[in-house]
Amino acid sequence: MPAINEGARRAARRRFALLALGGSVTLLLIAACIHGYGLSTLDVQLSAIRSWIVGDGLYAYRESGSQAGAALPPALALVIAPLAALPLPIAGLLLALASLAALLLSLVVLTGPMARRYGRGRTTLVLTLAALALATGPVRATIGLGRTDLILFGLVVADLLALRRARAFPSSPAAWSSRNGWHAGERTPKAWLRHVWRTGGWAGAGIGLAGALAAGPLLLIVYLLVSRQRRAALTAVATAAVVTLGSLVAAPAETLTWYGTTVWELDRTVPISDPGNQSLAGVLARLYDLTAPPVLVWISFGVLLLAVGLIRARSAHADGDETAAFTLIALAGAAAGPVTGPGEAIWLLPAVLILVDEANRRRTGARRPRVRFPGAGFAALALAGCVLLWLDPFGAVPGNGYAILLIVLVNALPWRHEPAPRPPIRRAPKRPAAIPGPRGG
Repeated sequence: MPAINEGARRAARRRFALLALGGSVTLLLIAACIHGYGLSTLDVQLSAIRSWIVGDGLYAYRESGSQAGAALPPALALVIAPLAALPLPIAGLLLALASLAALLLSLVVLTGPMARRYGRGRTTLVLTLAALALATGPVRATIGLGRTDLILFGLVVADLLALRRARAFPSSPAAWSSRNGWHAGERTPKAWLRHVWRTGGWAGAGIGLAGALAAGPLLLIVYLLVSRQRRAALTAVATAAVVTLGSLVAAPAETLTWYGTTVWELDRTVPISDPGNQSLAGVLARLYDLTAPPVLVWISFGVLLLAVGLIRARSAHADGDETAAFTLIALAGAAAGPVTGPGEAIWLLPAVLILVDEANRRRTGARRPRVRFPGAGFAALALAGCVLLWLDPFGAVPGNGYAILLIVLVNALPWRHEPAPRPPIRRAPKRPAAIPGPRGG
């Protein structure tokens, strides 16, 4: 017994040492990102919020040097307004820790099916992928600039989990009730919350909240309608409407200004032709050597990209791969949007994860006995994505690397055929027999 206790104490000390080492390295990486990028986006946003507090207006603020203004909706400004009372480094650190938590929870959801398929534990896989993700350009840019893209990413991935759970349960309310104990005598708030959690009844709330805080996730509502997930689409629309109406009540002038004029100022933060803009619009503007892209050319190719993304996402949904469907929509929106920086290309991370998984499945023959494309092609594309994500030290992307990768993945990202998950079986507790059996067997 003493030997067993000593071994358990040594294992606990090793785990504590590893956690302490990992936490220290994570803080050092966060500090390096903040030092490298200087929290420039968060600085402009908090300065605009302070200007708003003193009565000068949220969107009237312009930075003295670059004349850049804040491009954040009033709902997001209200959410991060408490950070304006803190020094910039502390505000950036708090936002970075929240972003890191969102990244970890998102990886738990994204890697769940893979871990179950390969019979591996999720903890080691999630921590390894999180360490690799911290070294990528989109995560470094999000943390270093003080952006909220990782938090919005986490909200959308939460809906991915909800849709998986909803797919595992029958659509009839009676079937939901029988599987979750939702009977007339158990209709308490706690039982209702448990019922909603187990059946994915909140599907769409994360997308709606993210769409009220940024314009990009709104494209996912269109996908939900196209893929006939009407319940989730209505939940997303209702959530976005409630949050927007709340911001209208709390800040009517700023909300009307945002939706009336500011949201249409596409070059409010940086010029569209800026090298850091890795969208199709930025590529066209630099190709034609203009400050803005040719509108008809941009709209034509942008609509084509969105159509391809929606069609392929609907096919991925039909095959049961909701992760690939969400990723295709997000990549298409980032490619076709007016301004896309490294921080907004965060959906390249699950795309690379899908490519690695598909390459391994095709190498082992787990997908089909006959495949049209070998796994080596997806492995090469995944390797190219990893090289681009890791070897981009300070967000300066030469050669339109992110834009090319976004456009290629919209057209080439594979999806996995996943059978419908089985709902969890809830066994009723054994009740004593009304007539006891004979004793002694």
